[in-house]
Amino acid sequence: MMNMRPPMDVQRTAAAADHPVPDRHGSNLYSTDLQLEPLLRLYLPEQVHAHLQPYLQRMGHLAGGRLDELALIADKNPPTLEHRSRTGQDAQRIHKHPAYVEMERVAYGEFALATMSHRSGALGWEGKLPPLAKYALTYLFVQAEFGLCCPLSMTDSLTRTLRKFGTPELVEKYWSQLTATDFEDMAQGAMFMTEQAAGSDISNTQTLAQPNADGSWSLTGDKWFCSNPDAAFAMVLARVEGAPAGMKGISLFLLPRQLDDGSTNHYHIVRLKEKLGTRSMASGEIRMEGAVAYLVGEQGRGFVQMADMVNNSRLSNGVRAAGLMRRAVAEAEFIAQERHAFGKALQDIPLMQRQLDKLRIRAEQARTMVLQTAQALQRSDAGEEGGYALLRILTPMIKFRACRDARMVTGDAMEVRGGCGYIEEWSDPRLVRDAHLGSIWEGTSNIVALDVLRATRREGSLPVLQAHAAQLLAQTQAAPAFKAELEQAMERACALVQSATDAGAQGEHLARAAASALYHCFTAIAMAWEASHTQCLQRMRWAQLVLLHRVLPRDPLSVSAVPADWA
Repeated sequence: MMNMRPPMDVQRTAAAADHPVPDRHGSNLYSTDLQLEPLLRLYLPEQVHAHLQPYLQRMGHLAGGRLDELALIADKNPPTLEHRSRTGQDAQRIHKHPAYVEMERVAYGEFALATMSHRSGALGWEGKLPPLAKYALTYLFVQAEFGLCCPLSMTDSLTRTLRKFGTPELVEKYWSQLTATDFEDMAQGAMFMTEQAAGSDISNTQTLAQPNADGSWSLTGDKWFCSNPDAAFAMVLARVEGAPAGMKGISLFLLPRQLDDGSTNHYHIVRLKEKLGTRSMASGEIRMEGAVAYLVGEQGRGFVQMADMVNNSRLSNGVRAAGLMRRAVAEAEFIAQERHAFGKALQDIPLMQRQLDKLRIRAEQARTMVLQTAQALQRSDAGEEGGYALLRILTPMIKFRACRDARMVTGDAMEVRGGCGYIEEWSDPRLVRDAHLGSIWEGTSNIVALDVLRATRREGSLPVLQAHAAQLLAQTQAAPAFKAELEQAMERACALVQSATDAGAQGEHLARAAASALYHCFTAIAMAWEASHTQCLQRMRWAQLVLLHRVLPRDPLSVSAVPADWA
């Protein structure tokens, strides 16, 4: 059975160990995470798992050391926008701090996080690595740096959407840039979707697209929030001139930063945003003035096609939220292990044990959802029956619940460190600031909760998820009473989702409660399945706590405990 105690960060120096203020910096975030390697062994093919070990070790080492240092520097030195050259030419340029550029080299170059899903040979692997390889490495990377993960995700997602919907000619024209292996030649991606009047309601898009004689299009209009605004390519939503009002008039376009003759395309970065978090990465406002773009996919189906990119980015948001929670929990565990008060280590104080458990179960639920959703993405891309339907419902589930949980977990973990946790020299404030992003970008909580119902209604996803959960439960060795509670809870959660879906607009007020119930019940089942197959008593206990504290009714005036017949 796996060690029940939090891991000791073996790479700490003796001096650090004796100091009254514990500092975990320099730890390997992979080797000190005793849950991650057994879970990856369970989910990945044996040969892939073995091949990835040195890369995971390397990323864990960087994330706990050099990347963490660079992230702190980049957070304190955000990018700046230069509008004109010193000779007076209109030549816009975003200046990135060298610390951010060094992190780009690690993520884009050394680990190919933006391209490994689109080409063979990444990380020395013959063929394409499964999605989980990318997400496992990202899960470690984001524990040090969150902001850069947005451009990574958009580049990855833009490439996927172009390949899926672009004409062969358009794909051939730009594919080599988007999948280059040399960092200096790599093109980054972005999505320009949000307008002042078109945030969640894309049907209000005002940007106008007009056809050109050569088959390209001219885009005119403003985009209000554009991250990575100087990217080499962006996916843009625009309304074709003369098209009908509403969503049917929206089309998707690929917008290159540089034109074929080497000149800069006809759009300007108006200004950069001053954000609460993700300060290391530039976000800005874009004004297009006849910018040259190329239609992607079928005219009038822009939002449907952009939704593929958005859903991929939503999954990435969930991965990032899971990584933030893991970092926050690991820091809290380390503090509780090393700090002493009133003659005891904090981790031996019952109230602290309870507080840490509340943090752990949310972080572990999110981790399990990353693993399950990455597996569903692989099944979907392979064309397996039910793969897309499963992916279609798991994606908004993780985006909704994990991103909301990250806000609580990072805040409460900061409290464990105490006063130092409020100081910007430590990772805690950055984790808290960045955690709030996940519930906003790529759809707010209300939007993605409604998307769970939409997946049920349009894709028939709910029975597919229910069948998948039943299969996991059948393969789980656990106390019969606990398995029975899991089965009953899942049935009730599915019934709630179905009722909300069947009620149409009248049931939308149930969307958040229904999505949360489904997330909690499914993750409890999946965590129990993982615990059974990794022989981890700790994980089985966390699965029980998920069911006990996040699903089943409780009397707040009674003493609650895991039922004896669940043992």
